[in-house]
Amino acid sequence: MKIVEQLADFVDRASFEDLSPEVVEQIKLRVIDALGCAIGALSAPPMRIVHKMIDNLGHSDACTLMGNGKAAIDRAAFYNSALVRYLDFNDSYLAKQETCHPSDNIGAVLAASEFANRSGRDFCVALAVAYQVQCRLSDEAPVRDKGFDHTTQGSYAVAAGVSKALGLRPEQIANALAISGTAYNALRVTRTGALSNWKGLAYPNTAFGATHATLLASYGITGPLEVFEGSKGFMESIAKPFEIDWAHEKLDKIPQTSLKKYNAEIHSQSALEGILELREQYEIQPHDIVSIEVDIFDVAYNIIGGGEEGAKNNVQTKEEADHSLPYLIAVALLDGEVMPEQFMISRILRPDVQELLQKVTIRPSEKMSAQFPETMPCSLNIQLQDGKSLFLQKMDYEGFYKNPMSQEAVVQKFKKLTRQYIPLNLQDRLLDVVNHLEEIEIIQLTQLLSQIRIDATFAYT
Repeated sequence: MKIVEQLADFVDRASFEDLSPEVVEQIKLRVIDALGCAIGALSAPPMRIVHKMIDNLGHSDACTLMGNGKAAIDRAAFYNSALVRYLDFNDSYLAKQETCHPSDNIGAVLAASEFANRSGRDFCVALAVAYQVQCRLSDEAPVRDKGFDHTTQGSYAVAAGVSKALGLRPEQIANALAISGTAYNALRVTRTGALSNWKGLAYPNTAFGATHATLLASYGITGPLEVFEGSKGFMESIAKPFEIDWAHEKLDKIPQTSLKKYNAEIHSQSALEGILELREQYEIQPHDIVSIEVDIFDVAYNIIGGGEEGAKNNVQTKEEADHSLPYLIAVALLDGEVMPEQFMISRILRPDVQELLQKVTIRPSEKMSAQFPETMPCSLNIQLQDGKSLFLQKMDYEGFYKNPMSQEAVVQKFKKLTRQYIPLNLQDRLLDVVNHLEEIEIIQLTQLLSQIRIDATFAYT
């Protein structure tokens, strides 16, 4: 049996009974977190552009668009995934050589579940499948060092989750996986050098394409079933030979994903928690700072610290700011928080943060690199004008999978992100529906999401 057929059988046999009570509760928290991120992104200019484009392409009553309207299933997958992803505030999974954002799958799985009129239980299973596929491929088949983006593994995850939500047969699932996995192998340049809007839209594009591929397979279109092990296939061309025993794979990865406490790239989280602790303890005044030195694990250094993916001290846009550890450290010290407001262009370009970020030095630590991803270690050293040195070490942060965020903290994050966009009664109704996800029909959730309108007060200007 080909690998893609083994994976298809795993998707087909997954059931709600395979989900532990802990996993079900963690699914609810991930959905609450992702919806908060999505609603909080409604007024972002790229999201308005995407919504306008979809609206101009014509209408379909198939699936709900958060923020007004309906669209075809693949377009809804794209738009709602873009909302979840845009703020870069949604969850992450940390493998040794790969980092992904498994809640990127929620938009596509939700659209497919609405399209197929599924129950909340069905949605939970399909989402757990997507998480499992993406996380396990990130574990065993990393692609970052070969120059490919983590959305590459996502093409299999979306196809798996959407196939499950649509109720496809094993042979259809295998073809969906084969088509999607062959077609959507994205380049890592999306997240290197000068960053663009595409950083937040790359996975939504994969969600769109993989949903479309799954629909094609549902109608009988076939794909290259040797997509993994075949000549010029995934193993030979992109990753390396690997083994995953899909016959004995569980649905247990969701609790191993980490939620973000701060609106910033995942590898910055422990450093940001640490710098804010120092700020509170010592009441640091920015004009007293001579230098800030940050020692951190190599993945963080390479992605957001000025390592192999480019210098991080020239920050002009939202996309560059949330992937610049010097900017994040500086704005945290100045403002006392890192939320969407810290990525308004008017905030990014202010002289205070532009000057302070130039005083931040990031260094990779071999010892800390060996401890990642079991921990997220860093050390912070602030040198002051009077000769004093303020020092702190961190091993993780509140939200790291070994130091999980409480339900109350997740709810507070949701309310903070959505308070300018939806009334309190709609906040409470959304929370109530998600908290009873296994008891509802998914249309009860999408009907609430359809009541959201793009008329928010916050804007990225």
